[in-house]
Amino acid sequence: MRHLLPRTTRRRVVGALTAGLLCTTGLAAPALAAPADVPARPALADGLALTPPMGFNNWNSTNCRAEFDESMVKGIADLFVDEGLKAAGYQYVNLDDCWALPSRDADGKLVPDPVRFPDGIKAVADYVHSKGLKLGIYTSAGTKTCNSAGFPGALGHEYSDAQQFADWGVDYLKYDNCNNQGVDAEQRYTTMRDALKATGRPIVYSICEWGQNKPWEWASDVGHLWRTTGDISDNWGSMLSILKQNLPLASYAGPGHWNDPDMLEVGNGGMTDTEYRSHFSLWSVMAAPLLIGSDLREASPATLDILGNKEVIAVDQDPLGKQGAVVSSEGGRWVIAKEMKDGSRAVALFNETGEAQRIGTTAAAVGLPSADAYTLRDLWQHRSYNTAGTISATVPAHGTVLVRVAADRHWALQPPAVELGLSGSPLVQAGRPAAMASTVTDLGRTPATHVSVSLGGPAGWSVKPTSGTTANVLPTGHSLRTSWRVTAPPGTATGSYALTLRTVYRSPTGVPVENLLPVTATVVVPPPSGVSYLSDLPWLSTTNGYGPVERDTSNGESAAGDGHPLTIGGAVYAKGLGAHAESDIAYYTGGACTTVTADVGVDDEKGSKGTVAFEIRADGGTVLTTGVLTNADAAQPITADVRGAQVVHLVVTDGADGIDSDHADWADAQLSC
Repeated sequence: MRHLLPRTTRRRVVGALTAGLLCTTGLAAPALAAPADVPARPALADGLALTPPMGFNNWNSTNCRAEFDESMVKGIADLFVDEGLKAAGYQYVNLDDCWALPSRDADGKLVPDPVRFPDGIKAVADYVHSKGLKLGIYTSAGTKTCNSAGFPGALGHEYSDAQQFADWGVDYLKYDNCNNQGVDAEQRYTTMRDALKATGRPIVYSICEWGQNKPWEWASDVGHLWRTTGDISDNWGSMLSILKQNLPLASYAGPGHWNDPDMLEVGNGGMTDTEYRSHFSLWSVMAAPLLIGSDLREASPATLDILGNKEVIAVDQDPLGKQGAVVSSEGGRWVIAKEMKDGSRAVALFNETGEAQRIGTTAAAVGLPSADAYTLRDLWQHRSYNTAGTISATVPAHGTVLVRVAADRHWALQPPAVELGLSGSPLVQAGRPAAMASTVTDLGRTPATHVSVSLGGPAGWSVKPTSGTTANVLPTGHSLRTSWRVTAPPGTATGSYALTLRTVYRSPTGVPVENLLPVTATVVVPPPSGVSYLSDLPWLSTTNGYGPVERDTSNGESAAGDGHPLTIGGAVYAKGLGAHAESDIAYYTGGACTTVTADVGVDDEKGSKGTVAFEIRADGGTVLTTGVLTNADAAQPITADVRGAQVVHLVVTDGADGIDSDHADWADAQLSC
């Protein structure tokens, strides 16, 4: 089970993500560099987890519900085989909390729940093993596990419990941190290490103490992996916060000892497929354990396509065991590079922001040697190109382009890499033409020939070029630039609409190549004149750490409408916005507004918990920041000058300590236009 002590009730939360082009413009990043000289600590010399563990854990999809049982576990093992996941590298089928009865037997032994597991754990392990897979189990380094039912933990029973696990044929132990009685963490986790070793059975040991005691500094010879953060939830804000906490720890990871940013949420429904591809790409670049957290019995083809991408998995499972390091992160445009055993580099171009961004780097910047040209493999498109050294792409909002680049003497066999871009405002008023401009740029060492470009829009939209759309040849570094006039029909409803930029060209050998760039245009209406409460206005988009952004109530962390009256320092507010870090609420202001005002602070419902910072951004530039506020701070009145801005963002960051309990109120928030 995944649990943080400050939270009295844990629940799987599906965040509300409003589809749209404009969302976050770059939530706060942590310090990017790990300590320069990390003291070397030995890893466990048992030959286990030499690459990050891959498998399944039921908690994210089932929690402690009745559907978690023997039949489900066996069904997951069957699906690993039937859907090709075993062939892709997934190995562990792991049980989380609630598998046992609340009390031990008269001999102090753990007792499997006879309703959930009528044949016992050993029978389940035997079935999983018969499929060529391995079984994992769960307990806590405390007197009880994390579930409120109070299942027995292993504190004081380490050797007995470890022997039971070994006798059952368990191959993996997730060891949580609840009800630990204040006993030193290193002591508790080391005792279980010794107990597992004493069984003589090879058991991968997952330390789940949520990063509270910096296990990366002491656990490399205690466990095979350790959680670096609090729990992940199935929403963009949670995934992003955890990513930023785990990235700086790259130097601590390696074969047999891995940073664990928690399980995968891919397929659970709280994010888009684009966001799930980012989640999977980034976990792979970080050499993170890949533990599927969705119910594979209900997985869509898109989910299985993401989880089964062998080229991305190969990045995660590279035997060199390097965690990717941050090359740059300016403005939410991230470049993360991972050294691979064959000398190539896996490079993630990750767009944190809510609008399409050009993200670029070079072969030299990611550590590749000088060469005439390089082979670039797109791991989601499954295509290879040549590049003269530039690694760049226009990346959709919340998207990731993941490539593998090598100084390859056979580069000339591949067509040149061509980058597509579309500039101009993506905000369109119905019935009024908007100007956009596309670029098609040859990044390769070889020329692209017979180049043409087109832009398509929704049915009924007018999309017309106002300059040339073809070029006979594009040498290295040259571009075809085309202007476009885009008009949404009068009466088009506000919202997001898909455009597609398409180019077709030929390689020097005459092979035709087609590239597509999906782009989003957003139909907007001008804001009203005068002073308006922001909670009464439509927003362009939102992201939020837990649950949806709420209008005129606090954030309740789960379904819409579950909040309470906005309350800061004892003062109750009838109007405002209830958010939860990391959060971004975007409004279209159309250059017609002057100020945003509000009283901001941590909602009283969190007691002494919660650390947040508020920012207001105008067209991407920060015009106001509060610094970190806690529940001890009274409501802070703010006024931000947003004159001339087309889009205003209300941003909440997490105070650099994770997002747990970060309920943030924009009380009496008003916009003057």
